[in-house]
Amino acid sequence: MKKITILGLGAGDLDQLPLGVYKKIRNAETLYLRTKEHPVLRDLEKDGLEYQSFDSIYEKHGRFEEVYEEICETLLEAALDTDVTYAVPGHPLVAERTVQLLIERAPQQDIEIDLGGGQSFLDPLFQALRIDPIEGFQLLDGTDLNRDEIEVAQHIIIGQVYDQFVASDVKLTLMEKLPYDYEVYIVTAAGSREEKVTKVPLHELDHGMELNNLTSVYVPPVKDETILYKEFSKLRSIIAELRGPNGCPWDLKQTHESLKKYLIEEAYELIEAIDNEESEHMAEELGDVLLQVMLHAQIGEDEGYFTIDDVIQGLSEKMIRRHPHVFGDVQAENEEDVLKNWQSIKQEEKGEKQEFIMDSIPKSFPNLMRAAEIQKKAAKVGFDWKEVEPAWEKVKEEISEFESEARAGSSQMEAEFGDILFALVNIARFYKIDAEEATRKTNEKFIRRFSFVEERVKMSGRSFEDFTLEQLDDFWNEAKAKGY
Repeated sequence: MKKITILGLGAGDLDQLPLGVYKKIRNAETLYLRTKEHPVLRDLEKDGLEYQSFDSIYEKHGRFEEVYEEICETLLEAALDTDVTYAVPGHPLVAERTVQLLIERAPQQDIEIDLGGGQSFLDPLFQALRIDPIEGFQLLDGTDLNRDEIEVAQHIIIGQVYDQFVASDVKLTLMEKLPYDYEVYIVTAAGSREEKVTKVPLHELDHGMELNNLTSVYVPPVKDETILYKEFSKLRSIIAELRGPNGCPWDLKQTHESLKKYLIEEAYELIEAIDNEESEHMAEELGDVLLQVMLHAQIGEDEGYFTIDDVIQGLSEKMIRRHPHVFGDVQAENEEDVLKNWQSIKQEEKGEKQEFIMDSIPKSFPNLMRAAEIQKKAAKVGFDWKEVEPAWEKVKEEISEFESEARAGSSQMEAEFGDILFALVNIARFYKIDAEEATRKTNEKFIRRFSFVEERVKMSGRSFEDFTLEQLDDFWNEAKAKGY
């Protein structure tokens, strides 16, 4: 059977290479190296070792994945004609993407994979840094570093920091979570005679350092609590402590019911910050909204019903399920297709459960918003005018009916006034105006203009009663002219 033998060159020099691995390298019929830049090779070259390295491929491609793909395909093709030995730095199963590709694809071509030993770079690295991994550590790939996977409270070892470009990407990613002057360590050739450990502030990680395929970056665990404030896990622990045995009396007292009003208040304060285009204020208000979510989730956990993990899991599943045009193979050409898919999937989720069309509209909605949702639901099943003109006629009809009831002093005045508002919401819907938002903006506009009038009255040293309505209207028009 065709075979590829994969050997690890270890993390150090020839003195640390196992005898068995040394013999296999010396006796290899066809020897390939991922890279010749390794202390062991410098010693073996003196004895006339023949090999073919893949160093040139790194310069050929712009992405590491393309490099790994070519190495893998070259080895598989070579193995069809002869047994191949492939040597990599460290241990074959530690931070070696090419090895994983070979393990995955070789069986498809009836090629056997034989894995040899080799000391990984981790043991000598732990020794060089004097750290104990039992405290918790992460091994991450510098060529594919993901900010959301980084746990700054643990020891972090970032391998594959081959050159300045990778170091720069690592630096920028880490600086999203750590201060620019946070001290990190550059470790090269750990365990060999060439071992070098350099401590640098994070922002200097890519400044003139000697980097090669034996270089790793070590990030010590964060001890400063304020740095951890960016971490979701820290926020969760803070909320849990607030509602813990020695927590805050106010937080301990809260229930889902008692917190309802705060959620509404915080949502409206966020809307105000959005309208005012105040980015810093928006961040603060988003935090206040998130606080309400976290408190409700903690109450759910305290009562044994659900946790924030359940909330996040449910939301993630729903977003993927309802966006098959993004996460699946469903086609959606425009927003209308997206909404149609959303409603269809939402209906499927409800299964065979029968319900009235209007049942899904929350009674807790502000009433102008609720009116708009009621009308949208009715329109979806065809209970709607095709054009806006009949809607205008309905507004006029309702105003006329209200006038009649008002002149008569009828008890139906309130109902008829409600009909006017409902009809106006329908007009807003035709023109794609959010009636709730339009009303809110008008309220704010009135407050601004009235405040201007009030300021003018105060400046005069007189009271409102000393002015005629016409004079107050003049102030109002002045405020209007100034754009208030």
